Amino acid sequence: MIYTVECSFADPGSEAEWNDFYSLDKLPALISVSGFHTSQRFKALSRGCPVYLALHSIDGLDILTGEEYRKKGGGNFARWQQHITDWHRNLYDGIDRAPGIVEGEYLALSATGPESLIRLGLTPYAMQAVAMEKVPEHRWLAKAASGSVSDIEHLPEGVHVYVSMTAQLTSDGDADAGKAR
Repeated sequence: MIYTVECSFADPGSEAEWNDFYSLDKLPALISVSGFHTSQRFKALSRGCPVYLALHSIDGLDILTGEEYRKKGGGNFARWQQHITDWHRNLYDGIDRAPGIVEGEYLALSATGPESLIRLGLTPYAMQAVAMEKVPEHRWLAKAASGSVSDIEHLPEGVHVYVSMTAQLTSDGDADAGKAR
């Protein structure tokens, strides 16, 4: 399953420090939780969506309600909570593992259907919300070469493009992490 966390950050003065915390401390803590398989952070290049996105491949909802998650990865935002805006969490079924996005690639997400991603020449993978906010209920995810999405300012409605902020972290023994299935 894919666990998504999206938000924007309203304090430019502490945003770099918050990003360092999230990328350097929080992601490694999350990937150490049993049942987490991949974790990666992104920044939106398109408008009309939260600025930051984290994608985590996990075994299921019980991972997020367990004691290990609470101790190692859940929460820990008290210092920055007042600056976090447009915060959303969802758990999607339909893909076992999030694709790893590397330099020279984008992550494209659509909430309006796969057709807009197909028209961009991408191969979309369908996801359906099964827990948490469940909005949007359906999403399609695609990996894109940076040159394949030429006009980020004029994307189809409901399509958002992201660049990776971190490498995709994988748990030990996850040899084929990074492939959408």
